[in-house]
Amino acid sequence: MEQIDVRILDKDYRLIVAAEDKPRLIEAAALVDEKMRSVRDDSRVTQLDRIAVGAALQLAEELIAARQSPGEPRGPDHSRRLRLLSTAIDTELERQDKLF
Repeated sequence: MEQIDVRILDKDYRLIVAAEDKPRLIEAAALVDEKMRSVRDDSRVTQLDRIAVGAALQLAEELIAARQSPGEPRGPDHSRRLRLLSTAIDTELERQDKLF
């Protein structure tokens, strides 16, 4: 296990991750950052909890669509990536809950 620093919506987070999961977690953090920025910019919402929930809903919709897409390959790597994305969303929502 090692520590990594990621930046999501202009805030730094230190995470602990297994070495083999590091690239995917960094990618997941970048995706969460991208979604949160998109929600903030598109809706002009400024409350972090609302931005996080909006981003989580968008990511969940994409996950559902990916699960329902016929002919999409689904192997261990695909499932692992989805779990990482889900974990990243849960982590951010938990952090947001602690702010209020």
